[in-house]
Amino acid sequence: MHLIIDGFGKNKKILQDESFIHDLLDAYPGKIGMTKISDPIVFRYSGSKPEDWGVSGLVFIAESHISLHTFVERAFINIDVFSCKDFDAERIMRDMRDKFELTRMRSCLVRREWEQGELQECREVLELNSI
Repeated sequence: MHLIIDGFGKNKKILQDESFIHDLLDAYPGKIGMTKISDPIVFRYSGSKPEDWGVSGLVFIAESHISLHTFVERAFINIDVFSCKDFDAERIMRDMRDKFELTRMRSCLVRREWEQGELQECREVLELNSI
């Protein structure tokens, strides 16, 4: 599953708070049944345009990763939760809305489930193309 959340917030202080983002990424995997396998990586960055500065964060989980990118001047955030294990997308959307005080939000959930026959078919195509 891959949950993509884009949102606008009303609290720019949260969007630039590296400690808040670090602590969220540190604790959140366990709250949604995922296994954290790295410490969070969080850093402030500046884009090519002065208004594009923000904070990016990433935590690796055994199931894949959780990442986020804030654009403070625009009060905007991108969040990705990517996992080979099913999770409660509705809960994560509510949690992120509340934690980042989002006033507008959109999301997309991509399910990456393949039937066994489809996986076999893909392997066969890859094997033929690699000859």
